[in-house]
Amino acid sequence: MPVRTADAQWEGSLQDGKGQMRFGSGAFEGQYSFASRFEEGTGTNPEELIAAAHAGCFSMALSAGLSRAGHVPTRVHTTARVHLEKGDSGFGITAIELETEAEVPGIDEATFQDQAATAKAGCPVSRALAAVEIRLNARLVS
Repeated sequence: MPVRTADAQWEGSLQDGKGQMRFGSGAFEGQYSFASRFEEGTGTNPEELIAAAHAGCFSMALSAGLSRAGHVPTRVHTTARVHLEKGDSGFGITAIELETEAEVPGIDEATFQDQAATAKAGCPVSRALAAVEIRLNARLVS
């Protein structure tokens, strides 16, 4: 299996500095700063990249499980919200919310919810982030 890479460079102090993150594939390169991470500044941040990875992984895992069960989805759309909060020991990711909506012809609600729960538990990114509470809201649409 391939090993995926990304790199980041930071210049300057925490609050006044700036950085650049880049995927090894070249598919993404973006700047980040204290303001883009802890406020509402322009640029990306590590938590946004975790959210993208989790949404992508979960969507693929749900599609795979549904397909194996004989219910090939028309589409699976997932939004991940990564909560970064300041606690007594500093900043930490405290929760991740996965909100998914899927069009799956011929499936009943109970089977869909079971597949969504299985995907949440089995997605490699979910497993890597298991130290954090992961909440799932899965909705079947027609």
